[in-house]
Amino acid sequence: METIKYSAIVLGAGPGGYPAGIRLGQLGVQTLVIEREYWGGVCLNVGCIPSKALITAAKRLEEIHHADVMGIEVAGAATMNMKKLQAWKGTVVNRLTGGVRTLLKGNKVDMATGTARFVGPRTLEVTGPDNVVTRYEADHIVIATGSRPIEIPGFSFADTRILDSTKGLALTEIPKSMAVIGGGYIGLELGSVYAKLGTKVTVIEMGDQLLPGFDPDVVKLIDRKLRKSGVDIQLKSLAQGWEDTGSAALLRYKTPDGEKTLEADYILVTVGRRPNTDAIGLETIGVEMEGRFIKTDRQLKTSVPGVYAIGDCTTGLMLAHKATHDGEVVAEVIAGHDAYNDAKTVPAVVFTDPEIATAGLMEHEAKAKGYTLKVGKVPYAAIGRALTTNETDGFIKVIADAADNRILGVTIVGAHASDIISECVLAVEMDCELLDVALSIHPHPTMGEGVMEAAKAALGEAVHILNG
Repeated sequence: METIKYSAIVLGAGPGGYPAGIRLGQLGVQTLVIEREYWGGVCLNVGCIPSKALITAAKRLEEIHHADVMGIEVAGAATMNMKKLQAWKGTVVNRLTGGVRTLLKGNKVDMATGTARFVGPRTLEVTGPDNVVTRYEADHIVIATGSRPIEIPGFSFADTRILDSTKGLALTEIPKSMAVIGGGYIGLELGSVYAKLGTKVTVIEMGDQLLPGFDPDVVKLIDRKLRKSGVDIQLKSLAQGWEDTGSAALLRYKTPDGEKTLEADYILVTVGRRPNTDAIGLETIGVEMEGRFIKTDRQLKTSVPGVYAIGDCTTGLMLAHKATHDGEVVAEVIAGHDAYNDAKTVPAVVFTDPEIATAGLMEHEAKAKGYTLKVGKVPYAAIGRALTTNETDGFIKVIADAADNRILGVTIVGAHASDIISECVLAVEMDCELLDVALSIHPHPTMGEGVMEAAKAALGEAVHILNG
């Protein structure tokens, strides 16, 4: 079998892989990107982007339903045409995924479609759609194979009534009822979409709170908002099994009060994701693992020289923007630059209603590390712009080290939290002190000025709320 040689090969074209390929091309490295299924990865095709399209549409519908408070009167009932919504979502996805191919080609990066497997530390065999096997060799190979939803025993995604996140994003009709197993960010995002569209949603969470690991103040607000919107939340509950009655799925779940049953049109399973590291021949080359994840150093190097790993298949947060950063860093490393992944924080965003965003340490995390804190918390109800948009649920919390006023983290729950948090990422990365933010003039009226006010509140100098 003929072996085709490259300087670098990137295995996977998701939010880590395709930026790695683009940057390698920009740096003049002869590169091949291999993708099995989705150019743009799960994120662009069946994850981040399509979910945000549905979230936006559902929220817009809800806003129309409540527009009368602003004097906007709608004749007749506003409804959602799911087929049209799915078609619009498809145009968004196609535009972005088509752009991935264009950018790779424009940066002189070669592309191959197929399933790859290591047969040596520098060699891959790729089975194409036509079942033809091609062998490739490179001095540098980047593993960017991403992750997939975890399937729990007894709840096979092959069953029509059992949904993973991919199937949950593709429904063409609004179900009357849905059970969501898992109260993490994916379950709450998708559950919220269907709740806004009129579905009766029940969340089954085995922990004692939704969104495990998040600031309790945030969780309390989200829990209250979900319940107010009609979502039934069952905490400390564990799914046991289900059966198809013909007209619905009958779910059995264990609660502190004993076993209960629930009928639903669909059961959405969102209990986390697992890395795609189990079918690419890693055992052949002896890559050091951390459980199912690939162990890497700050330059994304694995234990095998010339082999790198980025994104969801490595230890750390499974977030698209983290993968993209990894991809750009690894390209610089391969090109011979002295690059490292030394980010102080990877921001996290949850697109519930209201949105949640964090950068740096949350308050409970900082306390657990032993810091004495100064905390400034400003409710959205005190932000003029929030009042004018009728989006007053939430708060902005700035957490600082009392010893030197250095900002350790920012937590936001509220409208446009996903946009506001970027300023806070910069503050954490630059080791800003409270005064750096408090004395930076923020435009009025905007949501973002709440960050400035929260920094002032931490100093006891807020002017739009009473200082504690």
